Amino acid sequence: MTDFDFLLAEYRKLWKNRPLVSDESAESVLKEAIIRELKDENAHPRVRKTPIEKYQMATKRISESELAEQSKVALISLHEELMVFTKQ
Repeated sequence: MTDFDFLLAEYRKLWKNRPLVSDESAESVLKEAIIRELKDENAHPRVRKTPIEKYQMATKRISESELAEQSKVALISLHEELMVFTKQ
């Protein structure tokens, strides 16, 4: 079973400038944040990158971070799982 509260805390370490606050569950908040990241919704429409580019950037950011290996694997797996929601 995945501990989404823990993973959300780990994800917040990667994105310190994003509060990611909501009344929803940690799982919902984390998944929505990752989907927005993969769709590049935080960027201006003219400079948005493709979901594949964003996935590659996220994977690199996670793998180069100081998170524990188990957290890195879990976050990368979650990004991979959520790629299906980036299709228009």
